[in-house]
Amino acid sequence: MSIQLHLVGPLGTSITVEVQEERDIFPTLRKYGKSGWSSGDLPAGGVSLPLGMADIFDWNLIGARPYTNAEGEQAVMYRGQSYKRRELDEVDTKKIKLPKIVKYSRGARPTDLPHLKEGEEGGVQYVTLITFRGGGKVLDAYVDQNKVAGQAG
Repeated sequence: MSIQLHLVGPLGTSITVEVQEERDIFPTLRKYGKSGWSSGDLPAGGVSLPLGMADIFDWNLIGARPYTNAEGEQAVMYRGQSYKRRELDEVDTKKIKLPKIVKYSRGARPTDLPHLKEGEEGGVQYVTLITFRGGGKVLDAYVDQNKVAGQAG
């Protein structure tokens, strides 16, 4: 039995890649992701992962490329769009309690699908690519081993 991965390239080209075993899925996504190929669609609210993965996530899995913008801010390029890293501090008051959050988001555009937009209509709206929050177990399959090796040294 083979597994098919449907990928979209940075220029909108679609291809199908076959892998023979489930264990080959992540290495294949990493291989193609290095060149900007991605699979699937962005879910409403973006992908959500544990906070401990914010600095070790393997962006190749989704075909995104991290970079530092002209203002010195961390960002990722994903499907031709730039998503800026935003860190929201923990809030712990009598009225509200929120964990620390690291998210990559960008300003919404009129052409974005309505279910992807966050915020008040008529006000500032965002599209979130990925959010890192809360505890939770680090998902080893999603970790960039090069970053982990760099932290150990």
